[in-house]
Amino acid sequence: MDPALDILQRVVAVMKADAAVSALVGSKVFDRPPHKDGEPDVPSPYISLGPHDTTTDETGDCFDVVSISFQVDVWSWGNGEAYSRAEAGHIASAVRKALHTKYVNLVSGDEVEVLHRQTRMLRDPDGTNHAAMTFEALVDVT
Repeated sequence: MDPALDILQRVVAVMKADAAVSALVGSKVFDRPPHKDGEPDVPSPYISLGPHDTTTDETGDCFDVVSISFQVDVWSWGNGEAYSRAEAGHIASAVRKALHTKYVNLVSGDEVEVLHRQTRMLRDPDGTNHAAMTFEALVDVT
């Protein structure tokens, strides 16, 4: 199995199983949210996966290591805390705590540490609050 796809599946499972994340979004954690008429068909708030990149880590020794960088997106809109960036910020904080420095077990049997690298808080043109979170994992594919 492609290690990037394996990690992404595991990350979704970790977020769904995390009590703090679930308290904020319920079961609305998706690789790709359901769509209707070309638009996401999910009530606010929810979490989805964004793009991912796989690059070769040139360590110079005998290991074949890839760096997998992936994005987790938090989406929030509505009134109250959802109108400000507070709701998206609370969810992003819970996601960071659920994933940062945590190990996920891959199909290969390897354990891979996930590291948080950055969270960007954005306001989309339609008013949606959007936290774009970047994480990284190094995988030995030898």
